[in-house]
Amino acid sequence: MSKQIENNKKGKILLLKLNGKTFSILIRDNRILSIQAGAEKSSQIGNIYVGKVQNVSANIGAAFVEIQKGELTFLPMKEAKNVILTNRKADGTIKTGDELLVQVVKDPLKTKLAGSSAKLSLAGTYVVIEYNGQQQNSKENIRISSKLGTKYHHLYKEQETLQKIAEKFEVIVRTNAGSAEDISQVITEAEKLAVQMEHILAIGDKRTCFSCLYHGEPEYMSFVKNAYQAEYDEIVTDEKEFYEALLEDEKTKNLPIRFYADSMLPLYKLYSIETRIKELLDKKVWLKSGGYLIIEQTEALIAIDVNTGKYEAGKNQEETYLKINLEAAEAIALSLRARNLSGMILVDFINMKKKEHEEQLVQAMKKYLHEDPVTAHVVDITGLGLMEITRKKQNKSFAEQIKS
Repeated sequence: MSKQIENNKKGKILLLKLNGKTFSILIRDNRILSIQAGAEKSSQIGNIYVGKVQNVSANIGAAFVEIQKGELTFLPMKEAKNVILTNRKADGTIKTGDELLVQVVKDPLKTKLAGSSAKLSLAGTYVVIEYNGQQQNSKENIRISSKLGTKYHHLYKEQETLQKIAEKFEVIVRTNAGSAEDISQVITEAEKLAVQMEHILAIGDKRTCFSCLYHGEPEYMSFVKNAYQAEYDEIVTDEKEFYEALLEDEKTKNLPIRFYADSMLPLYKLYSIETRIKELLDKKVWLKSGGYLIIEQTEALIAIDVNTGKYEAGKNQEETYLKINLEAAEAIALSLRARNLSGMILVDFINMKKKEHEEQLVQAMKKYLHEDPVTAHVVDITGLGLMEITRKKQNKSFAEQIKS
């Protein structure tokens, strides 16, 4: 497990309802590290259906799959390898009229259809099991989180139970496995998920078209299971429904869960959540030094401008600019995570003349991005002096979640 994760066990997960939405929040030192806003309508992400192909479009490399009467999903062909057909023998092709198992991976957004995949996945707290076809070498079918130390890689690769599961499924050992009290907890969860996946595959061709074979978890439950256990001390909720569901679920009942009951001071007021949300939606982010960021989200990219603001440069401007830029780098990494911004990100730091200062800034940015649970990289410094960053797309941005 990485040092950064080990040393940050100071936060709390808050689960609450506000203005008709469900909020799942990881907060530390009165600052939101990660937040998810659930729509009033339940998300279908994770649901597995017996769908029907309505159309195959070769020019865009995708099929349109109906999962319920009149409800289409977009299935990219790259997500349709080892497809499980239920009405005919698989031959490596997908045709109009085919019935197949698909899993919803993205909710619909504005004019875009929900996204689906023929690669089925079941996630636990410590392990993810994916149906990815038969593999020759089971050890290659066991993937270990890069945020776990090297000792874990050897430990899990040599587990006979995981190797047996990996003969049929891909096994992904998550970062949270490093927080398990004993390796047996991880192995037991993997076995249960494998049995569940085998059951889904076994009944798929016995159910009628548009049947839902598996219901994904509520968004707040997925948020808890996906959170690094070493980043928080407890889960707090003032919703009885959430509290009871967490206590009943096999994978969360042993987590530190507390029910907050104070009708005079709701949970969202105790932690000033409305103010924190307003800050996340604001384009301006103030730095402790008096400098500030301007974050602009467009269709094509995220543009971030770093400004000196109220900071007095003093005699040594270069040292001043380096200090502000380093502070800005940390604030940018935190903002990308909290706002769930992804894709191409261009950062206009304050210009610095010294090459060693620029290299110091790049290394600092890489360090802060490495602490993000979502994959993010510094690509390069462009010819115009802009730092180019990429961050993997996972779900909608927080601003889009609020609007949906």
